Amino acid sequence: MSVWAQETQNLDGDKISTSGGDVTIHPVEHASLLLGFGDQVIYVDPVGGAALYADLPAPTAILITHAHGDHFDVPTLEAIAGSTPILTSREVFDKLPEALKANAKAVANGETGALNGISIKAISAYNTTEDRLQFHPKGVGNGYLLSFGDKTIYVAGDTEPTPDMLALTGIEVAFLPMNLPYTMTVEQAAEAVNTFKPKIVYPYHYGESDLNAFAAAVDKATEVRLRNWYAHAKS
Repeated sequence: MSVWAQETQNLDGDKISTSGGDVTIHPVEHASLLLGFGDQVIYVDPVGGAALYADLPAPTAILITHAHGDHFDVPTLEAIAGSTPILTSREVFDKLPEALKANAKAVANGETGALNGISIKAISAYNTTEDRLQFHPKGVGNGYLLSFGDKTIYVAGDTEPTPDMLALTGIEVAFLPMNLPYTMTVEQAAEAVNTFKPKIVYPYHYGESDLNAFAAAVDKATEVRLRNWYAHAKS
């Protein structure tokens, strides 16, 4: 077993069984998380400074949804990325320093890419409510579908329910945001889950949202997993 695989197996978090081995889900903070799979450690929207990641396995790949500061932070990336491949939106790609851009690729809504052999598809992430449209315009940010063995994981990014989201099928795990005024209400998120029916849903990027109300509104066909994305929050 490689050192990377050993570190990934030791990564704390929930295990999702796939035909290619377990995926480990490790919350970091707010919208930042790690996905461990075999010898791969994918960082999703890593922000918060290098110290937040000091005790975690180094990334083998980085995925960034959009350019807001709670999802994209150049100093954090410069501290942790090295020559790690990055997959992101065009907006973020254009903002990357040249050293990071050299290892990065931009994908638009609907396009596919890969990170070290893991297939990824970008789907739309944007606001749909009239008074929130300015926060995340259509066609700018990405959500991502990641294929691990026979299972698909959906990281929504910052979005309200979109036609792309609601049309999803066969999702094993979904990460959905819910905080106002920037993303979904608890009610919107629950209605979306009840429409596209992931087997497991994790609320993340939830701020002070009522997670118990969300869990109560989700149909029993979906398992709601409430985890602490604010363990590192300053008091």
